[in-house]
Amino acid sequence: MNPAFNTYIQSMAGRDVTVIGAGVSNAPLIRMLFSVGARVTVRDRNQALPRKEWDDLGIRLHLGENYLDRVGGDIVFRTPGMRPDHPALDSARAGGSRVTSEMEEFFALCPCPIFGVTGSDGKTTTTSLIAEMLADGGRTVHLGGNIGTPLLTRVGVMSPLDACAVELSSFQLMDMTRSPHVAVITNLSPNHLDWHRDMDEYTAAKRRLLDFQTADDFAVLNGDNPATAALRGRGRTKYFGGHTVHDGVIDGLLPISDIRLPGWYNVENVMAAMSAVQGTVSDAAILETVRNFVGVEHRNQWVATVSGVHYYNNSIGSSPARTVATLHAHEGRVLLIAGGRDKKVPFDEMARLLPDHVKVMLLIGEAATQIEAAARRVTGCPPIIHCEGLAEAVAQAHKLAAPGDTVLLSPACTAFDQYRNFEERGCHFVELVEALHRSEGKD
Repeated sequence: MNPAFNTYIQSMAGRDVTVIGAGVSNAPLIRMLFSVGARVTVRDRNQALPRKEWDDLGIRLHLGENYLDRVGGDIVFRTPGMRPDHPALDSARAGGSRVTSEMEEFFALCPCPIFGVTGSDGKTTTTSLIAEMLADGGRTVHLGGNIGTPLLTRVGVMSPLDACAVELSSFQLMDMTRSPHVAVITNLSPNHLDWHRDMDEYTAAKRRLLDFQTADDFAVLNGDNPATAALRGRGRTKYFGGHTVHDGVIDGLLPISDIRLPGWYNVENVMAAMSAVQGTVSDAAILETVRNFVGVEHRNQWVATVSGVHYYNNSIGSSPARTVATLHAHEGRVLLIAGGRDKKVPFDEMARLLPDHVKVMLLIGEAATQIEAAARRVTGCPPIIHCEGLAEAVAQAHKLAAPGDTVLLSPACTAFDQYRNFEERGCHFVELVEALHRSEGKD
């Protein structure tokens, strides 16, 4: 076992530890803390949380609306979705608690190089590409972070010769005091303004990925994105973008035609990943990864072709900027399914693309009226249909689409008005399309 991690684990015995949030990502942390003798209290808003395992272990539970009453203990683990300056956390600090997070503890204890990725769009694809490139280059790779896999509980099996590829959200970064060895910022655009106070706070959170680097570390930034082009790492910095492409070849190494992912934004994701690992793995490993990589679930994912109509699941498209990028990736006219809970980000830029890219717009969820209002302000607005939910939207799209058309789920909003997360929304879309495919009985 990693000696530093072993010391850390031993230090938890007998400590009062509070974990806020008992979701899937925190469950391994809760089990680990209990197994080493910590006195664990779990707090979660969900009154209906499945509690048998925690009751059987004797873990104290505070559930429901008052779950944050009198938060305390020796150590408090903040869930990423909770602001670091929440009054309950401020009160805990005042009472002597050390407030931390699973990711902060992981960064402190990880024995191997960390490749950290953040940005408004492209985080998961870029992180996954980096992990694949490192693995194809012969490294043992640990992939996690905002992707959904907790890493702190796995530190004990990590070697200094391994590598970690970690996706990081602004929520996780906001109070981080450490930076990765290789920091990648894919791009920055307005996002999560329903959670952050303003764009300045959101940008500052993302910039923390660089703030604690040293002269020995490496930053990879998007030179074509004004917000990231204005940043610089504390060590070596490389800017990827169109300036690295000559005669259709990136960095003199990779023909763009070899990239199997659609859209220029995916070319940028590949550039970012290449830049991050060059010098760590061979060019051959990079080329092998790119030529075999076909994408990540819910990210402009081809689902099926039904009666000549192509169905794509981009449920990750939870902001207007993501939907804009995805529309650019599709040739021809699209039947766009959009809507959900908005992030207080304007839909105007997306609306300007509609006349040239969208054949029909099918709107669902809480933000449908706001999206329609933005669309109606644009000359040449396509037909708009309001649907009760995703099932009706898919059924309507099936009726209206002609062979060669694309039906695209790219909501430009979060899923939280109707689903637990974007994955659940995307899976529902896939189920609906697969049922449609079976009923048609042909491609």
